[in-house]
Amino acid sequence: MSDAGVDFRCAGCANSGFDGNTCPFCGLELGYQYIALPNHDAKPLGPCARCGGDRYDAERRCVDCGQPEAGLDRFEADLGAVAVITDRGLVHTRNEDSVATAVFDGAAAGRSAATVIAVSDGVSTSAQPQVASGAAVRAGVHATVAALAAGQFPADAIMAGLAAAAQAVREVDVAGGPAPSCTYVCAIVPRGAQPVEITVANVGDSRAYWLPAEPTDGPGNAPSQRLSVDDSWAQALVDAGALDESDAMNDPRAHTLIRWLGADSPLEPWADNCVQVVRTTGPGRLLLCSDGLWNYLPDPATLTSRVAEAAPIDVARGLVEFALRSGGGDNVTVALVPVPQRQGP
Repeated sequence: MSDAGVDFRCAGCANSGFDGNTCPFCGLELGYQYIALPNHDAKPLGPCARCGGDRYDAERRCVDCGQPEAGLDRFEADLGAVAVITDRGLVHTRNEDSVATAVFDGAAAGRSAATVIAVSDGVSTSAQPQVASGAAVRAGVHATVAALAAGQFPADAIMAGLAAAAQAVREVDVAGGPAPSCTYVCAIVPRGAQPVEITVANVGDSRAYWLPAEPTDGPGNAPSQRLSVDDSWAQALVDAGALDESDAMNDPRAHTLIRWLGADSPLEPWADNCVQVVRTTGPGRLLLCSDGLWNYLPDPATLTSRVAEAAPIDVARGLVEFALRSGGGDNVTVALVPVPQRQGP
């Protein structure tokens, strides 16, 4: 379903419900457009498709027969500066991925404008993975924007967001069972800057890719590449020189995480190389995604060949549909940012 629940938030306190000029809660004259998906606060779409009931639990299942609410397989939003989609896929009974994004205009405080995006994949073997992923992206994006508004450099701001995401997942309340846990990848894309310096941070195996729109033989044009470093068994085998990436991904333990966000992870669960930066003068697209997409399209060059000069939301839909046609074996989340970005909406 298309979600129009974009709101305006204060970059200082993350409160919503004001017109974007002066925040009535803290007085800051700075805000940002914001959305987080799936939007489980959305109003029910209608009676249960199986039994006709109209009562749903917190996971949007019919309390009478357990059927998931019809029409909630996909959520999407297009903010112009970024397009986001999250889809349940064809195998799982619920979506445990989450995505949040903010389009931040820092002009009111003399800051640089930027788009901030975070994608998280809940660990299915943990308790309430969908709650963990939602907590991570919401806290991460809000804290990153607040740090940018305070004048922090992108590398410091993205780490502030990562720390906030980790804390938010640790605070997810569960009554017994494995600790809620998830992956996390976040990016900051400057708006109106040239050259563009994209900053990425991650824990787990949700990924970020740079996909150039033009040949990269010119000076300063970054080639197709994966920007994030997986915290997985497969990546550990590659880093140790034991296997190449193709053989490592065929190992039955390939997707086993060695780092994640959760109450059972260290207070600082990220690797020393969790922050990556790419600078480019050429146009292209930044892609953030869960493994529901990259399981089928892991190669940067192949991904680049599938990113046409269409609107970002159309490209994102095409990538999700490719994952579904390829089997849809996991939840699929895609966030696509056109680069360079203009100042203003």
